[in-house]
Parts: sequence; structure tokens; C-alpha cells
Amino acid sequence: MQKISPFLWFNGNAEEAVNFYATVFPGTKIGKVMRGTSAGPGPEGQVLTIGFELFGRQFTAFNYPSEFKFTEAVSFVVDCKDQAEVDYYWDCLSEGGEPRDCGWVRDRFGLFWQITPTRLIDLMTDPDPGIAARAATAMMTMQKIDIAKLERACAAG
Repeated sequence: MQKISPFLWFNGNAEEAVNFYATVFPGTKIGKVMRGTSAGPGPEGQVLTIGFELFGRQFTAFNYPSEFKFTEAVSFVVDCKDQAEVDYYWDCLSEGGEPRDCGWVRDRFGLFWQITPTRLIDLMTDPDPGIAARAATAMMTMQKIDIAKLERACAAG
């Protein structure tokens, strides 16, 4: 077990969220489910927490009505090897959610994701400051990151 793992508070729809993530991320494992008892908290039998694993990382989804909302202050980066992966994760996670600028997506449960191609990081950390600057400038014009457009912008030097 990881020493530290994210504990995500969903507003009564944790089970639905975890099942959705299991369809999006290959190899997702759903772990222990804790349910309310006659002593509480919440209604007896209702899901309280669900453990799940995405790409070997453990998460816990907490299921309890709340006024708390997810914000951009915490997000999860999905490292994508190519445009096909960018497109896949962008399309899945933005469905019913909200596409944002610079590769960010708020999914339909309110959680924030950064759909980030490895190539973007390579270009933005290039030792040539001109390439890094052109990559950053190009990224700032995009919602979903387009690797080919990044490459063209960086080659335009």
C-alpha cells in the first residue's frame, strides 16, 4: 500500500465515478467498499468509501453529500505518449464535463485532469529557450493539446 494516496470527496456519486474511471483507464482495479452501518455514518448499506487503483496508484473515493467541490488547485496529470492517447483521454474525460484551456478537463464529476502529451513537456523543457517559448505560446492557444501544431510552432523558429 502507498504511504500517501488521494482521498477524493464525491457528492453522493462516488460509486458512479469509480465505475466511470474503470471504463476510461485500462486495468483499473476496484478494491474494498465500505458501507454505512446501523451505527452510521450515512444510511445503512450506502457506499461510504471505495478503494480503487489507476495505473498502480491507489485512490479512495468518499461518498457523502457535501457542499465541497473539486477545484483546479488539485488535478491529475495523464501522461500521453502520442496524439491518439491525448484524443482518447480528452474525449472520455470531457464527455459530460468541461474542456478547459492548455489541456485541462473538468470531468462530469467535477474532478480536474491535465491531458498532457510527453512531447509537450519535452518541448517546453528544451534547452533552446526559443523552442521552449514557442511551445508554451502554442500551448496557450489550445484546449486539447495538438502535438502536430506544437511541432510546427517549434520548427517555425
